[in-house]
Amino acid sequence: MDNLTVKDAQKAVDEWIKTYGVRYFNELTNMAILTEEVGELAHIIVRTYGEQSFKESDKNRDISDEMADVLWVLICLANQTGVDLTDAFERNLRKKTARDSERHKNNSKL
Repeated sequence: MDNLTVKDAQKAVDEWIKTYGVRYFNELTNMAILTEEVGELAHIIVRTYGEQSFKESDKNRDISDEMADVLWVLICLANQTGVDLTDAFERNLRKKTARDSERHKNNSKL
């Protein structure tokens, strides 16, 4: 899976769901799962970079695996709602560039 594109990832998730997952969970369930996965990622980040310490049960958690879980569920939601994430990301990048091309450079707080 070298050089996996977002399109490839969307296809791979869809094939996995159809082969092993039986069907997608409904959109509301996947939104709740996405929220849960983001919370698990936040848990690791706050303990790694924030002021909370790790508990013994946190020791084997992997930040990259948690990020991949977030991406997986986001891709599931995109697939089941008909969103082409490549197209959406490209449009979003153009929007941000047009809107913010000077804003951050001119922000004295940065």
